[in-house]
Amino acid sequence: MTAVEPRSRRGLVAVLTALAAGWTGTRLLNIAMPWFVLTSTGSATATGLVVFAQMGPYVLCQVLAGPLIDRIGPKRISVWGDVTAAVFLAAIPLAYQLDVLSLPVLMVLIALSGAAEGPANIAKSVFIPAAATAAGMRLERATGISGAIERTASTVGPAVAGVMVGAFGGPSVLWGTAALTALSGLIIAVGTVDPRREPDEDEDADAGYLTRLRGGVEFLRREKLLLMISGMITVTNLLDQGWSAVMLPLWAKESGYGPETVGLLFSVMSGASVAASLIAAAWGHRLPRRTVFLLGFIIGGVPRFILMAFGAPLWLIIGVFVIGGLGSGFLNPIIGAVQYERIPAAKLGRVTTLTRSMAWAGIPFGGLVASGFVALAGLSGAMLVVGGLYLAAILLPGLRPEWKQMKQAPVPKQREPEREKECVGSGGG
Repeated sequence: MTAVEPRSRRGLVAVLTALAAGWTGTRLLNIAMPWFVLTSTGSATATGLVVFAQMGPYVLCQVLAGPLIDRIGPKRISVWGDVTAAVFLAAIPLAYQLDVLSLPVLMVLIALSGAAEGPANIAKSVFIPAAATAAGMRLERATGISGAIERTASTVGPAVAGVMVGAFGGPSVLWGTAALTALSGLIIAVGTVDPRREPDEDEDADAGYLTRLRGGVEFLRREKLLLMISGMITVTNLLDQGWSAVMLPLWAKESGYGPETVGLLFSVMSGASVAASLIAAAWGHRLPRRTVFLLGFIIGGVPRFILMAFGAPLWLIIGVFVIGGLGSGFLNPIIGAVQYERIPAAKLGRVTTLTRSMAWAGIPFGGLVASGFVALAGLSGAMLVVGGLYLAAILLPGLRPEWKQMKQAPVPKQREPEREKECVGSGGG
C-alpha cells in the first residue's frame, strides 16, 4: 500500500488571499490614477503617457522574470516584488503632499512600481497548479475560484475607489493600494512554500538564464493554441485598456457623470462576472470550452462600445455591463485551465510569463491608441472603431482549427489506498 500525502488547502488559500489583496489594490489604482491625471492636466494624452509608464515596465519585467521564477521559485520573486512596488506606490501620495509630484516624477514612480509588481503578480499564478493538487481540487475549480476572487476584487475595488476618489482625490487612494500590495507579499511570505519539483523534471535545470528563456520561447512556438489565445488577448487587452483608461473617464466627464459612475460600471460588470466564475468553478469541466470562450468574449466586449457611442441612457448601459460581466466571467478560468494543462510544471514560470506578457504587450499602448482615436474621430467615433476592432480580434483567430485543442484534458487517475477512497468521496475534487 503506497502512502498518500494528506490533502491541504493552506497553500491554495494563502495564494488566493494574496491575489485578492493584490487585485483589489490594482483596481483602486486603475480608477484613481487615470482620473487624477485627467482632472489635473485635462489631457487625455497625459493620461495615456502615465498608463504607458506603468504598464511598459510591468510587461517587460514579467518576461525577464520567467527564468528566475523557474530557477529560484516564485515565493521570493513575489514577496520582494510586492514589497518594492508598495514602497514606490506609497511615494506617490507622499510626493503629492510635499508638493513635488510633477508629471515626470509621477511617471518615474509609477514605472518603478510596475517593474516590481509585474514579476510579483505572475509569480503568484505559478503556485496554483501545485496548490490545487495539494488541495485535491480540479484545475477548472481552482481557476474558477481564482477568477471569482479576481472579479470580486474588481467589484469591490472600483466601487470603493470611485467613492474615495470623489471624497479625497486620487493621490490619497494610493495609500490603500500600497498597503494592499504590501499585504499581498506578507501573505505569500508566511503562507506558502515553493512548489516541489522532481530532480529530472526540467531538462534545462543546469542551463543559464538565456538558455532557459529560449527554452520557454521554443515551447510556446510549438503550442499553437496558446499562441492564438495570447495573440487574441493582446489586441483585446490593448483596446480594453484604452477604453478604461481614456474613453470611459472621458465619457463620464463629457456626460456629466463623475468617478462614482465609472466605479459603478466596473463594479456591476465585475459583480456579474463573479457569478459566472463561480459557475465555471462548479460546472466548468462540463461546458464546451471553445463555444463558451468565444461567446463570452463577444458578449463581454463588444456591446458596451456601441451603446456608449450612440448615447444610450445610463440604465441601459448598466444592464449591458451586467450581461457583459456574465460573459466575461468564464474567460479567465478557461484560459488558466488550458495553460496549466498544456505547460509542464518545470517550464511554468517561463512560459506563463511569456503568454501573460504577450497578452499584456498592448496594454502600455492602449491609452496612447485610444487618445489618438479620440483626437481623430471624436469620442463616439473612437468607440465605434474600437468596437469593430474588438469583434475582429475575437473572430479572426477564434474560428481557426487550432481551437479544437481547447477541449478538456482527461483527468488522470490517482492510486490511492482503498480506505482513503472510501473516506474522500466523489466531491473532494
